[in-house]
Amino acid sequence: MALRRLEKAQVWLFKAVMGLLFMLFRLLSPRSTSMPGKKLPPVSDPLLLASATQLAKKIRRKEVSSVEVVRAYIDRIQEVNPFVNAVIKDRFDAALLEASQVDKLIEEETGGEEVLEDRLPLLGVPLSVKESFALQGMPFTTGLVSRRGVVATVDAPPVALLKRAGAIPLGVTNTPELCMWSETHNHLSGITNNPYDLERIVGGSSGGEGSILGAAGAVIGVGSDIGGSIRMPCFFNGIFGHKTTPGVVSPDNQQSEYVSSGPMCRYAEDLLPMLKIMAGPKAHMLSLNTKVELKKLRFFTIPHDGGSPMTFPISQDLLEIQRKVVQRLEADLGVEVQEVNFPELRYSFQIWNTYMGLPDEKGKPPQAFSELMGEPGRPIWPLWELLKWMVGKSEHTMAAIGLALIEMTHPKPSPFILQQKEKLQKKVDELLGTDGVFLYPTHPRVAPKHHHPLFRPFDFAYTAIINILGLPVTQCPLGLNEEGLPLGLQVVAGKLQDHLTLEVAVFLEKTFGGWRDPGAK
Repeated sequence: MALRRLEKAQVWLFKAVMGLLFMLFRLLSPRSTSMPGKKLPPVSDPLLLASATQLAKKIRRKEVSSVEVVRAYIDRIQEVNPFVNAVIKDRFDAALLEASQVDKLIEEETGGEEVLEDRLPLLGVPLSVKESFALQGMPFTTGLVSRRGVVATVDAPPVALLKRAGAIPLGVTNTPELCMWSETHNHLSGITNNPYDLERIVGGSSGGEGSILGAAGAVIGVGSDIGGSIRMPCFFNGIFGHKTTPGVVSPDNQQSEYVSSGPMCRYAEDLLPMLKIMAGPKAHMLSLNTKVELKKLRFFTIPHDGGSPMTFPISQDLLEIQRKVVQRLEADLGVEVQEVNFPELRYSFQIWNTYMGLPDEKGKPPQAFSELMGEPGRPIWPLWELLKWMVGKSEHTMAAIGLALIEMTHPKPSPFILQQKEKLQKKVDELLGTDGVFLYPTHPRVAPKHHHPLFRPFDFAYTAIINILGLPVTQCPLGLNEEGLPLGLQVVAGKLQDHLTLEVAVFLEKTFGGWRDPGAK
């Protein structure tokens, strides 16, 4: 079905506004501070090449001390962070002190390794934390200049649960302004670079997490996702990440039925234990202890969104890697992977944009982005901020100003778009059931150059639609393309069937090799 005239006009307006902003940015922005031609040093310490699960076991067995592991990651962060600008505030001294206390606890433990594993499954393992999650004593600004100096006084629930399991936070990582853009850049901490190509983006909003994990400066991390904020950074930086079924893991400071918090990591085997911990008392909802037999699952593949005018076409290297996944599933598991197409996916961005603007169950509309940008003071005036930006006087990024400008044009909910969502929801739920999994691209292209999302602002629709459908999804790396940039895709299952996608991730890691050292290219 063709877009109605109103939707066509909206598409044209959005593209025109963002295209104009991109041209203004290229004309008026300062020169890039990226480092063309430079690359990260390769990983040299073997401790950095072990999963969190393996490290925890080694620490419990006294094969290595927590201090040694934490020191190895501190050294790596100090080595790579000048290149990627991912960690914006560290707590290295406190982490080393906590690691020494872990080693002392293990020396004094009389109950044996099994007791420690049951009570403290991540004991002594270093952890990175997205800055929008409250981590006691660390900055809590979400990239807003007006929140400079704000420090968290408590831990966010997922962070508290990971710390209670023995993990040791090393610091907090960069985010876009207010966590609402697909590139990690703000005027407090600057721009974060991709470890595979320093001139490219890391995604957002968990971009600092994706970058430091991809650079082997962390082994596990925590992110949140309202439109792809875990999956895009994991895709661009070649790591694993999981967006949980909504309502299971407590979110960070964002309150929305479409937000999910979840684990980010370099090794697939860490996803399941991390999710068990982060889900806390709700872990039983996900059947995470249920054994998954992949050969008994029903597999589907959706190669693209059907040709949405809002998104760029899927690149050939991503289409090809998804075909290779299908071939390996069929050859190795003996399953049949059925290709399906949903015409409603053409409206993915409009569906996400509409549902993000709907009032909550009490009839209260979501807080305006311009209000959030102005906190703790009055709302900003987007047009005035644009003029200030043009003369170098705005405290806000072009991306944030652009989003505020688009919000000014937000139309009333379209009955047609609401209908498309309901039709898509019904079709997808019926397709997946409790034993179905589908493959879907994460993004039309591998990691773009810095600031290019300003010209292609709606490509995140490939991840965003999954948030509105309320489905669990695991992002899986699938090696590198000819340019040395990470490939990958989304693995999606029915609601509360998170354990299915996590098991598929383990299979894909074994089959395609998982994370690759960006310094070893």
